[in-house]
Amino acid sequence: MPPKTPPMNRYQKIAEEIFFRKFKKGQTKVGFVRPDLEVAAKKLKISLPKNLGDVIYAFRYRIKLPSSILDTQPKGMEWIIEGVGAAKYLFKLVKISRILPNQNLIAIKIPDATPEIISAYSLSDEQALLAKVRYNRLLDIFLGIAAYSLQNHLRTSVQGTGQVEIDEVYVGVDRNGSQYIIPVQAKGGSDQLSVVQTQQDLRCCAEKFPDLISRAISTQFITENLIAVFELDVVDDQVQIVEERHYCLVPAKEISGSDLKKYARRSIS
Repeated sequence: MPPKTPPMNRYQKIAEEIFFRKFKKGQTKVGFVRPDLEVAAKKLKISLPKNLGDVIYAFRYRIKLPSSILDTQPKGMEWIIEGVGAAKYLFKLVKISRILPNQNLIAIKIPDATPEIISAYSLSDEQALLAKVRYNRLLDIFLGIAAYSLQNHLRTSVQGTGQVEIDEVYVGVDRNGSQYIIPVQAKGGSDQLSVVQTQQDLRCCAEKFPDLISRAISTQFITENLIAVFELDVVDDQVQIVEERHYCLVPAKEISGSDLKKYARRSIS
């Protein structure tokens, strides 16, 4: 027998109610506003979380849209939920885009500079990942610039997008004096890198730091000490990889002379 479709959770029921109340066949955009969440929940007799934004966040990073909505997707396309203003959102059809670590990419060994007390008391995958990126200066290594953490969990409003939150923001400078603003996504566990967040990060940086060069970075645990770092850009509503590197954090004694010679050959080439 075919596997049974798991029952929908309350967020999925709310999304289904909002979507099909407004959707007509052939549409590629379906707009709604935050009060629609409350209207749908009341109709379905579902309790909402105090933080209504968690409903939107969940679909972006943690859970799938209901199968009834997914069934309306044309081949090669998928629905995303995009912010388009203060408390305004849009179901939007875009090309399918998945950013997953390349399993065939070589891992570069880096001496692990994470303080043991930080590793011992990190409360979440995301926070542990941000800490390891920061203490091991992985952005400096990856981008070839001096990068400095400016702010964690920057929450602000962006014109035409609404409220955004960036996991961490860095500023940087290169040897020629050019300055950079670097929004960083951190994903651990089952969370996926998001085209929506990449778009919002870049829009936010362009609005708030117009004189700086924006470079969007995403980081993701592959294993506990193996970290994938991506530079991303968005072209025609599709997130694309500019560059990808994998860094393995190890005790310094585990980096052999042959490893160093191998890295030196690549640097020369």
